[in-house]
Amino acid sequence: MTSVANFINIGERTNVTGSAKFKKLIMADDYAAALDVARSQVENGAQIIDVNMDEGLLDSVEAMRTFLNLIASEPDISRVPVMLDSSKFEVIEAGLKCVQGRAVVNSISLKEGEDEFLRQARIVRRYGAAVVVMAFDENGQAETAQHKFEICKRSYDLLVEKAGFEPWDIIFDPNIFAVATGIEDHNDYANAFFDAIKLIKAEMPDTHISGGLSNVSFSFRGNNAVREAMHSAFLYHAIPLGMDMAIVNAGQITVYDDIPEELRTCVEDVLFNRRDDATERLLDIADKYKGSGEASKKEDPKWRELPVEKRLEHALVHGITDYVVDDTEECRLRADKPLEVIEGPLMDGMNVVGDLFGEGKMFLPQVVKSARVMKTAVAHLLPYMEEEKRRTGDTSAKGKVLMATVKGDVHDIGKNIVGVVLQCNNYDVVDLGVMVPTEDILARAREEKADIIGLSGLITPSLDRMVEVASEMTRKGLDLPLLIGGATTSKKHTALKIAPEYAHGVIHVDDASKAVGVVSKLLSKTARPDYLADVLDGQDKMRSGAAKTGDRATTPIETARANAFDGGWSEYRPSAPQSPGLTVIDDMPVETLRGYIDWGPFFDTWQMRGRFPDILDHPEMGPTARELYDNAQKMLDRIEAEGWCTPRGVVGLWPANADGDDIVIWSDETRTEEATRFPQLRQQGKKSGNKPHMCLTDFVAPAGTPDWIGGFAVTAGPQVHDIAEGFKADGNDYDSILVQALSDRIAEAFAEALHARVRRSLWGYAPDETLANEDLIRETYHGIRPAPGYPACPDHTEKRRLFEMLQATEHTGLTLTESCAMWPASAVSGLYFAHPQARYFGIGRIGPDQVADYAARKGMQIAEVETWLAPSLGYTPRRGSDPARKIA
Repeated sequence: MTSVANFINIGERTNVTGSAKFKKLIMADDYAAALDVARSQVENGAQIIDVNMDEGLLDSVEAMRTFLNLIASEPDISRVPVMLDSSKFEVIEAGLKCVQGRAVVNSISLKEGEDEFLRQARIVRRYGAAVVVMAFDENGQAETAQHKFEICKRSYDLLVEKAGFEPWDIIFDPNIFAVATGIEDHNDYANAFFDAIKLIKAEMPDTHISGGLSNVSFSFRGNNAVREAMHSAFLYHAIPLGMDMAIVNAGQITVYDDIPEELRTCVEDVLFNRRDDATERLLDIADKYKGSGEASKKEDPKWRELPVEKRLEHALVHGITDYVVDDTEECRLRADKPLEVIEGPLMDGMNVVGDLFGEGKMFLPQVVKSARVMKTAVAHLLPYMEEEKRRTGDTSAKGKVLMATVKGDVHDIGKNIVGVVLQCNNYDVVDLGVMVPTEDILARAREEKADIIGLSGLITPSLDRMVEVASEMTRKGLDLPLLIGGATTSKKHTALKIAPEYAHGVIHVDDASKAVGVVSKLLSKTARPDYLADVLDGQDKMRSGAAKTGDRATTPIETARANAFDGGWSEYRPSAPQSPGLTVIDDMPVETLRGYIDWGPFFDTWQMRGRFPDILDHPEMGPTARELYDNAQKMLDRIEAEGWCTPRGVVGLWPANADGDDIVIWSDETRTEEATRFPQLRQQGKKSGNKPHMCLTDFVAPAGTPDWIGGFAVTAGPQVHDIAEGFKADGNDYDSILVQALSDRIAEAFAEALHARVRRSLWGYAPDETLANEDLIRETYHGIRPAPGYPACPDHTEKRRLFEMLQATEHTGLTLTESCAMWPASAVSGLYFAHPQARYFGIGRIGPDQVADYAARKGMQIAEVETWLAPSLGYTPRRGSDPARKIA
C-alpha cells in the first residue's frame, strides 16, 4: 500500500500537448516565460516536472535541448528531476544527452516489438534514467486489467533480465482513460486501472505506478469543479492501492472532503461503474457545480462570515494568505498568551490539514500552501511570543531538542532556521553552535535531558563526524533519536553509513519545514514506534538496494585521460597577468559590494524559492518576500553604517602548467623550480558521443606554452558571527539569521566583484568587459573560479595548499578548521582559470584506480583520501591491513 506522504506529484504544465499557454510560449520562442511555467510548477509542489515538446510545427529535438539547458542554469527549477516526455525516441535521447542529474523517461512500450523496446531501454539505462513503460503492445493499448498486467509483466521481465534495470527504476503507466464519455465500453476504464494496480503490485512490488490524471475527466473539459472532484476522488482511491505518482495539474485537485456529497457520490458512481445511469446522473448535475471549483471557493466571501477560528482553519486548508495576519491578530487579542493562538486555532487547523493529508484527501501542493499560511501566522506572532517569554520566563515546551554543527564545520544558518521553526511550535531548542566535538554533544544531551539530538554539517568530512556521534551514542548507551541534516547529507548516506551505527532511530531531515512533523512523531509515545519502524524499513530497503547494485562501473583512468578535453594549445595563447604575484584587496566596502549581490540564494536561505526580482510580486510569497527584502535593505544600511563587515581578500596570479592531472605552480617566470602542485581529479563516468572526460588541468597549457592560474580568498570579516550571536542571545532569531544570510551574500558578492577586477585589470585578459550584475550572476563572462570541495574539485584538503600559497591567514584573517571549513564562515576561496572554453562540471563517480593514483600524487594514505572523497567513490572502500592501500 502506497503512503500518501510518499506520493509524487509530476507537474504537467511544461507540456505543449497539455498546456495551451506553454505551447504558445514555446512556439513564440519565449523560453524565459516558459521557464516561469516550470518554476511555478516547482513552487506549487511538483516533485518532478514533465517536459514534452511533441508539436508538428516544432523542431522538437531542438526545443527539448534548448529548454533543458535553460533549466540546468536555474537552481530553483533544476533541484527537481525532469521527466522527458515524448512519443519520439529521438527527442527523448536528445534530452538524455543534456539533462543534469537522474531523469525519468516517459515513455517506452512494446508497440514496435521486443527488439526496439530493448534497444530503447538499454539506451535509457546507459544514461542512468528511470523509465515509464506504457501498457501498450503490438496489438495496441491495453484496456482491460488483465491485458494491462500482462503487458507490464512482459515488459518487466525484459527490463530486469535483459536490459539490466532494477525494479525500482521501472514505472508502469497502465493507461488512465476517460470515463463518462457516453460510450458503454468506456464505463469500466477506471475500474480496469484500479484492478491493474493491484495485480502489478502483487507480482512486482518494487516497481512504481503512474498515470496522466487529467485523462480521466476529459469528458468534462470546461467544468473545473467536476474535473477537480474526479481527480481528487480518483487519487483518493488509487493511492492506497499502490499508485505512487501522477502527472497532475495542482490547480485541478480539490480537498476530497470538500467535494459536495451529491457530486462525490455521482463521481464515484462513474469511477466504479456502480450504476447503468451513472454518466447521465453526473451530466445532470454537472452544470449545477460549474464555476464552483477550488479557485472560486477561495474567492467566495462567505467563509469570511465564519468565527475567526474557523476562518483560520479554512485559510490553512485552502492555502489562503490574504487575511491570515488579521485573523491571527484577532485571536491574539482574545488570548491570554500569543502561544495560545498557535496551540489553539492554528494547530487545530494544521491538525485538520494533517488528517486530510494522511487520509489522502489533500495532496502535497495543497499542504505546501498550508505551510505558507502557518509560517505567515507564526511570523506575525513571533515578536509577541518573544516578548511574552522575556516578560514571564515561560519555558513550558512539548520537548527538548539539542542541536549542533559537528566538529570541524562552521555553517549553521539552516540549523538556525530549523531551530526557529521548532521553537515556534513550542519545542525547547538547545543550540550548541558550530564546531562542536562529539563528547560535548553527548555530555550536553545528558545534562540537558534532551529528547532528541540534531546534527548539522555542510562539508564532506562532517559525514564521518556524524557516523562517529552515532557510534558513540551506542557505546554510551543513549536511546534518544538522532536527526541528520545539512547540505552534504542525504537519506542514502544516512541509511548506509550512519543508521547501522545506532539502533534507536537515525532520521534524515532534508527541509526545515519537515522538522516539526518528524519531531512530533518522535516525541509521541503512540506514533513513535510505527514511525521508527517505517524509517528503519525504508533504510533496510536502501541498504538492500545498494548491496544489489554493488560497485558502479567507471572508465579506467588511463582511458579517461586519453579522452581529455582538447584545449587547442596549438592556436590559443594565454594572456600574462598585469599584476603577477599576491595582491591584497581592502578597498571593496559593503557600499560597493551591494551592487553585486545575487538575491536568489538569499531567498533560498529562507526557503522562499523563486527568481529575483519576480518573487517580490509573487501572488502568494510576494508580500512576505517584499517585507524580507525591505528588512534586508535596512539591515545592509546598518551593516554599512556601523561597520559590521570589513571585507578583505587576497589574490594570487602565478605561472603554471599542466603535468598530467597535476597543476604545477612555478616559483617564477623561468619555470625551472616548482613552488607547489595542485593535484586534480578527472571524470571517470561513462561518456556518450564525443564528450571528453574533464579535469581542471585541461584548462591549463602543458609545459612549453607559458600559462598562468590564479587563486583567491575573501571574507566578509570576523565581526558578523559575534553580532549574530548577540541577536540570538537577545531572543532575536530573525535578525540573527538575517545578518548571517547577508554576510554570506556579501562574501559571495566580494568573490564576484573581485573576479571581475581580475578579468579586467589584475590579470587583464578581458580589459574591455562591461557586464551588468545580471550577466555576472548568469556567469556569461570569460573564465571560471571553482572552489575546492565543490563538484569540479571535490577535495577540501586542497584549500590548505591554496591558503599557504595565498598567505591567506596573514592577509585576510581567514583560518581553516581541521575539516578544512573556512572561519569566519562568510568566506569564499577558489582558483581562477582564464581559458576561453573553461566551464564548470562535476567529477562524479571515480574508481579505485584513480583514488590510488591521486593518493600517491598527494602523499596521503588511500583510506584518508577515501574519507575526503566519500561521496564521489564509485566503489565500496576496503578497510583493513592491506599494505598496498598505504602510500608513504
